[in-house]
Amino acid sequence: MDRRLFLKTSALGGAAVAASSIIPACATGSSKNGKKKVETVPLNLSFQEGIAPGETLAEKLDFMENLGVVGFEPGGRGLKGRVKEIQDALKGRNIKVSAICAGFDGFILSEDPAIKNAFDTTMREIVEAAGALGSTGVIMVPAFNGQQPCKPHTMETRDYLCEELHKLGEFAKSCGTTVILEPLNRKECFYMRLVADGAAIARDANSDGVKVMGDFWHMQEETSDYGAFMSAGKKYLQHVHMASRGNRRMPGEDGALDNYVEGFKALQQLGYDKYVSFECGCGGDRATLVTNAVNLLRAQWEEAQA
Repeated sequence: MDRRLFLKTSALGGAAVAASSIIPACATGSSKNGKKKVETVPLNLSFQEGIAPGETLAEKLDFMENLGVVGFEPGGRGLKGRVKEIQDALKGRNIKVSAICAGFDGFILSEDPAIKNAFDTTMREIVEAAGALGSTGVIMVPAFNGQQPCKPHTMETRDYLCEELHKLGEFAKSCGTTVILEPLNRKECFYMRLVADGAAIARDANSDGVKVMGDFWHMQEETSDYGAFMSAGKKYLQHVHMASRGNRRMPGEDGALDNYVEGFKALQQLGYDKYVSFECGCGGDRATLVTNAVNLLRAQWEEAQA
């Protein structure tokens, strides 16, 4: 074959292979405007225990069911003693336990052996309870700004954290759940502020039991909601927290600031099938503002789908 012809046909073939490799896995066809459509991904809303109005857990769950909320995120403190209570409360309902919000003593990066031991003991108790409840994972922060004595922010500390998380992640896996790293804003945590940071640590922990989450409130540290979720990918993204973006209240309470469409686009393109859970305060009538917030998120989820 003529050498020029060979090179030309080889280049064309290579270009075709390259082009085919970048078609999104979630693409299912073309819409009227010619853009690729993605598979319909449900918005699985979840509430932390203090979000819904009601005096008792049963009343809160009734309110949630009426709104179509399908996830319940309890706190981790005392969870070991609440497993049966929660299991009984959810029986016959279309609500499952989503993530567990912290609740342990101590912290993983403490230089004080007693504080670190308190973390190890209580965290494992919560992880066991989370497994019994079918939870997606237990949320944790390696260290808040005010927690002392804390290991310095060095590569050695990062290596140590990954080793400790590997052990914790393997334990969580054995319980049928995970450990979920939560990046925070710089006012609360200097160590891990970006979703990509958390995902990289989860990767380097080398355990399927270590994941990461994104919190729309803390994600104001990010340059892009879309990029933040994409940086974790479906492999590592295990949970999402939701709040208004000015005062950390119900979505919608901060008006135009409360736009989550770009982040929702990323979740849909990833095929994210876990929970989007409310972690926020409330600046008025709870029943009204919670209902409005749910309606807002559903409308923006639909907008992101278009």
